[in-house]
Amino acid sequence: MAIYVIEDKCKGCKLCIKACPFEAIDMADKLAVINEKCTSCKQCIAVCPFDAIGNDEKEVEKADLSAYKDVWVYAEQRAGAIMNVALELIGEGRRLAREIGPDTKVWAVLIGDKIEGLAQECFDYGADGVYILEDALLGKFTTDGYTKVFSDLITERKPEIVLFGATHIGRDLAPRVAARLNTGLTADCTRLDIKVSSYIDYAEKYTTQDTSDLDAASDDKGLKQTRPAFGGNLMATIITPNTRPQMATVRPGVMTRREKAEGAKGELVKADPQIAASDIRVNVKDIVKSAKELVSLTDADIICSGGRGLGSPEGFGLIKEFADKTGGVVGSSRAAVDAGWIDHAHQVGQTGTTVKPKLYFACGISGAIQHLAGMQSSDMIVAINKDPDAPIFEVADYGIVGDLYKVIPEIVAEWDNAEALFEATIDRSAE
Repeated sequence: MAIYVIEDKCKGCKLCIKACPFEAIDMADKLAVINEKCTSCKQCIAVCPFDAIGNDEKEVEKADLSAYKDVWVYAEQRAGAIMNVALELIGEGRRLAREIGPDTKVWAVLIGDKIEGLAQECFDYGADGVYILEDALLGKFTTDGYTKVFSDLITERKPEIVLFGATHIGRDLAPRVAARLNTGLTADCTRLDIKVSSYIDYAEKYTTQDTSDLDAASDDKGLKQTRPAFGGNLMATIITPNTRPQMATVRPGVMTRREKAEGAKGELVKADPQIAASDIRVNVKDIVKSAKELVSLTDADIICSGGRGLGSPEGFGLIKEFADKTGGVVGSSRAAVDAGWIDHAHQVGQTGTTVKPKLYFACGISGAIQHLAGMQSSDMIVAINKDPDAPIFEVADYGIVGDLYKVIPEIVAEWDNAEALFEATIDRSAE
């Protein structure tokens, strides 16, 4: 156990018991005893006036932080197409790089076989440079193969920050790379910030002729990684002070994709991946895609979601009609998925897909915190619910209190008229 009591010094004052937030200290024979609930938070060490509590944890060796530079984004590609979340993260990585300093660049990392043609798309969306790791053995994703070549490249080039999309592949690859590099990883981030935004911001805050202050600022490049915790009831900000690179996964749809700059230029580096068949323990024979209808919630401009208020799985027939009329896709709350009314691929929320459409219809959804965490960044939210006190109305731009089986058909009937009115309004504004 990391925390222990030095019996010869303990006076039985019980200050440590009062300070412990986990009830991890008991009294036995007038001496404090650490039990199995201890989380090594060290609160007891701080309050003990007799130095009677020790800690046998090994100090984490601090890496040479000055040796690490630049922001990397894993540009996940499947079947020769870059995932949207990778393009979102390139834009976010560019923002972070500019905040760290003018010499910091954002690099996209492409892994696969015959993928050099994807580099231009990375440049178009803001990458200053692209690393290409090509090999026939990397043609299909394998955890072993991708982990080895990516870890080798990071060890050689030493990036400051590495970002992954929180996709099935990203969630598999990122923790294995982090473990191999003995660094930290924060999963499912919703916000990323740099502790000191720039030399200019620092200089404005601390006006001085002494340049040592600016030198100190240049070393303070910690990435603040914010993610929901305790079921979304609070936001935790996590840092990686002692090791590098700083690594995080980010859910699709959370970050805003940068405007595409056609024909943008950047530096292309073809790395030489050292990979052999013996490095890969799994042989992928074939990839069988699901025969189920594909749902692209992260790319949709309009999402029509249904929840427990539908009353039955047949209610999603109405939601499907609604989505078809509006040109949107069908989403759902977790309650509807858990009830078996619709496939998990449609689920919006903290345990489903995070979305950011232009228009989000929440139909019969009460608005649990886990659902709100996945859709509250939508440009416009329209809520339809019988209960006027439903939490969903607190985040909705427009709320309709009523029976969705009466309200939705009315909206569907008026949709064409609304589109015509909108187009007429656009035409008048153009004149």
